[in-house]
Amino acid sequence: MYARELNELGDRTFKMLDEARRWDLAPALASGGVVTFAHVNVADCGVHVAAAVNAALDTGAETVLAISVLHAFTEEMELARRDVSSAGGSPSSHSLWGIQGPGLDFRDEWKGDHAVRGLRHFWQAETKRRGITDRRLVERYPFLVGGRPEDLPNIEETAEIAEDAVVLATGDQVHHGIAYGTPGNEALEIEPLGLSMARNSMEVGIGFLEMGDYAGYDRHCVDAKSDDRDAAQLYRFLRGPMRGTLIDVGVSDASELYGAPSPSWAAGGFIVFDSV
Repeated sequence: MYARELNELGDRTFKMLDEARRWDLAPALASGGVVTFAHVNVADCGVHVAAAVNAALDTGAETVLAISVLHAFTEEMELARRDVSSAGGSPSSHSLWGIQGPGLDFRDEWKGDHAVRGLRHFWQAETKRRGITDRRLVERYPFLVGGRPEDLPNIEETAEIAEDAVVLATGDQVHHGIAYGTPGNEALEIEPLGLSMARNSMEVGIGFLEMGDYAGYDRHCVDAKSDDRDAAQLYRFLRGPMRGTLIDVGVSDASELYGAPSPSWAAGGFIVFDSV
């Protein structure tokens, strides 16, 4: 579905890139900040992804480090994530523990994930339009951070990349509704209560990251049914103290995706973190 939506964008890709010019986030990236965006349906978050691409290219940085969610799409991954985040298990007891990505000799679950397809799409379109051929987009996928990003296998390699790179990240911080196990009598429609709840939850999460409370953020992600727990802990560790601003929210109905009744939806924040 995600691949089809991107293929069908056509000229709207460049319209989104141009529309995204209303935000200038390059200064935040250039000064050591982070820009994050959702990976819900591209119609609902594409302009945010486009803004992140514009900002990264506008900095002139040779390397862009994209820190992505790695979804638990196998039984092994789901059981490991539950053990670490819900049962207090040790990340190191799982062979999945660590940072994956292109060029690393460590697992390849990242190849099956969809989270950065939108980023790749807008990156390829805008670098081609600008005639840019000398920039590097490096993807890294942490898994099972468990409140201790400093202990992750491959953390040294990722930290070395981050030293000379600008950093983007993706996460959907709220999954809500019947498709995600919310009881029908508690499920909120997107508008108006659901979106308000999602914004409040994202603001709470930003607070944990500002404090550098990795364990608290991990617990918050369990409660919010957020897929962002690992990626956010990693970029907070790499970039240090930061202040977050929730600019907008990308939200998509997920009932068709899961063949579940409404309300079922996912939401991700378009957030800029300024280095402090």
